[in-house]
Amino acid sequence: MAVDVADVAQLAKLGKALSDPVRLKMLAILAEGRDCCELPDICTRGVPGKGIPAGICVCEFQEQFGLGQSRTSYHLRVLKEAGLVKEEVRGKWTFYELDRETLGGALSHLRGLTGE
Repeated sequence: MAVDVADVAQLAKLGKALSDPVRLKMLAILAEGRDCCELPDICTRGVPGKGIPAGICVCEFQEQFGLGQSRTSYHLRVLKEAGLVKEEVRGKWTFYELDRETLGGALSHLRGLTGE
């Protein structure tokens, strides 16, 4: 079976994204959703827009991991570039949600590399 160059490049991005324990923990939190870590009710924070955002805010990751805003944003950007998360911006707030479809596709490509 021939390996597609674009698939290999995407898998390399995925490997980079998964190579850091903080990013793996972020993915775990995103997979569990807002109920995972006793995150505060987002409605109490004055987030603009209609409805409740689907994802978790950068500021909530900062609180969970004790990281500064720039370091937290860096980790989330790596996950986004790998296609593992989707982003929703609401004013000064940015929320991230796990992209389960992309993650599933990446796992399929990995299985393909092993000949399955």
